[in-house]
This record gives sequence, structure tokens and C-alpha cells, in this order.
Amino acid sequence: MSSMEIETLIGALSKLPGLGPRSARRAVLHLLKRRETGLMPLLHALEAVNARLSTCDTCGNVDTSNPCQICADPRREARILCVVEDVSDLWAFERSRLFPGRYHVLGGRLSALDGVKPEDLNIGPLLQRVEAKGIDEVILAMNATLEGQTTAHYLAERLEAYPVKVSQLAHGLPVGGELDYLDEGTLAQALRARRPVS
Repeated sequence: MSSMEIETLIGALSKLPGLGPRSARRAVLHLLKRRETGLMPLLHALEAVNARLSTCDTCGNVDTSNPCQICADPRREARILCVVEDVSDLWAFERSRLFPGRYHVLGGRLSALDGVKPEDLNIGPLLQRVEAKGIDEVILAMNATLEGQTTAHYLAERLEAYPVKVSQLAHGLPVGGELDYLDEGTLAQALRARRPVS
């Protein structure tokens, strides 16, 4: 076995998503074997992010600047707002490089089971951004879960009072997906959202 400090590091890493105790142990061993090229750069990167980490007052993104780089970018389309449940969803959109607009992070989704109510989410700031004018379209990019769709429905109702177009992401068959491997909910949504062949 290793020292208490190394075991503490393994324990801390094992709490990260996708890493269990065995994966964390392998990662720590890799870092220790490559101290100068692995452990030290990781340590410096963690310290730098920890020292400057903040939450964007405008959209709720996590960045090392406030406002975040997306909100501060004048090249972004400010008239289109994409509402996401969490920062991980925002980052997924950014990885795709397909969305030219700006974002609003709710910080979760409505859930009666988990006791998450509208006042627990960043809905007030969203409505303030829409009310301040300058936004033509709000895209509700909620996950295709019961809670996600409940949240989207609630937001759509709240946004009816404003002169903005409200749209939602399409759901259905994934590109390259085979029908045999899809769940019933995905198939049902794809069937409901069918369109004419052009």
C-alpha cells in the first residue's frame, strides 16, 4: 500500500465522474511515474484555475473571467439565446461549434422528486434578460427526460408574455442510429416529429 497522502489523492480522484477507485489508482500511478511531465503541469493547472475560477454573472457559465469569454465575445449573436440545464450542456454545444449565439444556464431542471422548484433555478435572471429586449429567439435545449421536458414546458409558458420566438431542440433518431437499438421513447418522438420527404 502507499502513503496516506497518496491514498488521499486516489480517494479525491475516485470521486470524479467516470473514475472509480481502480481507475483513480491507475491515474495516480501514471502521474507519480511522470512527475515532471504529468503531475507538476496538472498541479499548476489546478492552482491557476482555482485562483481565477468564477461563475459568469450574465449566463451562469463557469470560466476564469466574469463575464465569461462567450458573453464577452462581440462576434456572438446576441439576439439568439440557448437555455441549457447545466454548464456541461453549454460545453457540449461549444464543442460542436454549431451555435453562434449566447447561452443561459439554469443550474438544473425542475424535479418534484428531488424537490427542485422554479425558484431554485436561474429562471428569474433568464426572464430579466428577455425583458431587457434585444433577444429575438430563445432555444430551450433541455435534455429529453421527463424533468427536462417539464422544465421546457414551464419555461415556454413563462416566455409567452414576451415578444420572442421560443423553439425547442428536435428529438428523435440519431444520425447513424439503427432502429433495433433505439428505446421506445426515442422511436415515439421520431414518429411524432416526422416530416415530408422532399
